[in-house]
Order: sequence, then structure tokens, then C-alpha cells
Amino acid sequence: MTTALEKTNIADEFEKLLNESFSKSYSVADIVEGTVMKKDNEGYLISVRGAKTEAYLPNKELPSSESETLEVGDVKEFYVLKEENDAEGMLLSLKRLAFAQAWAQLNDAKVQGDTILAKVVSVVKGGVLVDVADLKGFIPSSQLRTGTPFDGIIDTKIEVKVLEADPKKNKLILSQRLAVAEQRDQVVDNILSTLEEGQVVKGEVVRIADFGAFIDINGIDGLLPISEISWQRIKHPSDVISLGETIEVKIIKIDTELKRISLSLKRMGEDPWQQIEGQFEEGQVITGTVNKVTGFGAFINIFPGVEALLPVSEMAEENVNPFNKFKVGDSVEVLIKKFTPQEHRIALSIKDINKDAE
Repeated sequence: MTTALEKTNIADEFEKLLNESFSKSYSVADIVEGTVMKKDNEGYLISVRGAKTEAYLPNKELPSSESETLEVGDVKEFYVLKEENDAEGMLLSLKRLAFAQAWAQLNDAKVQGDTILAKVVSVVKGGVLVDVADLKGFIPSSQLRTGTPFDGIIDTKIEVKVLEADPKKNKLILSQRLAVAEQRDQVVDNILSTLEEGQVVKGEVVRIADFGAFIDINGIDGLLPISEISWQRIKHPSDVISLGETIEVKIIKIDTELKRISLSLKRMGEDPWQQIEGQFEEGQVITGTVNKVTGFGAFINIFPGVEALLPVSEMAEENVNPFNKFKVGDSVEVLIKKFTPQEHRIALSIKDINKDAE
């Protein structure tokens, strides 16, 4: 038979267990479920089951995507930013929860090799900074499709692959080049089948190197060698074209086995070697401009896009050092000694002018 004292002890124990079932202890970084109870100027009061008091969500802990959509009555998961104590309730964050979820999604994208979208926010030393789900990521220059960051890429959205996603180090490294390479493999055969040699196409300059430039033609990159950029001698492709620029080029070769396209910009205009036929003749004295000086002679520009060679042996009767005699940009009077434009060759002389004068 149960005594009155025993009944009292049982009731006390039951009340204690009941209170414990409704009262839980939450720690920093826990994910809790709560209901939005009230909004004030500084944030929101949140009712969290098991908490002794209402928790608080400051406005600064809202992710940008939640700033206009959080309403009284909404039930959401929250990140515990600060534990409750006898003096105050828990401090919550949606921003941290969004970050945690974003990091998890990025890690999944890395593991599965998925392509994601990133918005370029600024150009920095060595690459560009991007925004991915409110996280800041970095794309090194070596992982950019262009190879070099340029201002025109800011505020654009680009497809990238995740190279590294480490929330502990807050390190997110991405690659645009890998994403582009994957796309290229998927579409290259279809695109190549629509192109033919001699065809004129429009494309975007996506990368510039010392040896030429890469032009995006309908999703695949074609090579524009420096020798095919201009009929005139240029020091670097960037002297003529710029990253992000759209240009018209002519397809001069398609290699279906290697899946490569060779392009030409200079052949969009008339061949200057054809233009000069009939305009010059052997024995004619003309004025040209020194384009380049070498140990064996000087290259003289006698017509836009046409260079002729003045050998060192034709500079004077005596031995001369071409570097002492000429510099780039000099205007010089020369005699056409041999004229074969069909072979793209013109030989010049200065000493023969002096002979004729004698």
C-alpha cells in the first residue's frame, strides 16, 4: 500500500521529468527549430521548443535572401550563435545556417563534379573574387577561361567547378576552365559539323597569349595565331585585340581528329601582297620605315602590311653594324633590287642607290 509520502515523491519526480522533457540545453552550432513570434526594429523573437525563454534573431544574422521573406508564424531551422543563460535567451542566426548549408552543397558539388554558377564581384591580384550563395570564392588566373582577369568580367555570372571547399579555413577555390572544358567536350562534335574552312564567323576573345589568342566560336575555342592577326608586324596580340571583344574571323583550318580550329583575322581584308603588284618594280627608289633591325639586316615597311628585307651587305660598300645605322621608326630611302610579290619577297639596297648616283 502506497503511503502519502511515497505519493508525494512520485508526483515530484513526475513533475521533474515533465519539466526536463520541455526544457533542453542547446549549445553553440546546434541547429534548432523555432517559430517566429514577433518582429521589432532590431530583429525577431523566436520561440524554440525546450528553451526556457524566447530566443532572439538579430537583423544582421539574416542572409540577404531572407531579408524580405521572414514572417511572423514562420517555422524554420536556426543556428545557435550563443547559448541561453539565466540572464538572457539564446542568440540565433539564419546567416550561419545558410552558410553551413551552402558549404555542404559546395562540398557535394565538388564530390559529384557538378557545375555551379558564380557571380564575379571583383578583380584582385592573381585572379577574381566571386559570390556563391553568399559565400566568397576565389578563381585563380590559371583557372579562368581567359587566363587573365579583366574588368569586363565583373558582375557577370559564370559556370565553375569546385576545386576546394573548406569551411574551417573559409577557403573556396573554383575553376572556370574545367567547367568550360567539360562543356566543350559535350558540344564540340556538333559545332564542328556546322563549320567549314573559309567560313567567316563571329567570336569572343576569351584568352590572349604571346603566341596568339583564343576565340570562342559557338562554344568552342579556336586559335588565332599572332601571325594571322595582322598583315603588319605586331609585338603582341593585345596590340590589336582585347579580352572580351567580339570580332569577325575566317576559319582557315579544321582538324576534326584533334578537334581544333585555326582562325585568321588578317585574311578578312585584302592581301596587301596582291595589292602591290604593278605598283612597284625593280630598280625603283622608294621611301620606307624601319620595322625591325637584326644582325643580318633590317625589315623595311614599304606598304601597309608589306615588309621588304634590306640585307646588311646592301646597306653600304663598307661593313656596317645595322644596330648602329638604323633604329625602329627611321625613314629610309631604298632601291628595290628584287621584286617577287608572288613569293612574298622583296630585296632592297642602299648601296646601289649610291652607285647609280656616282
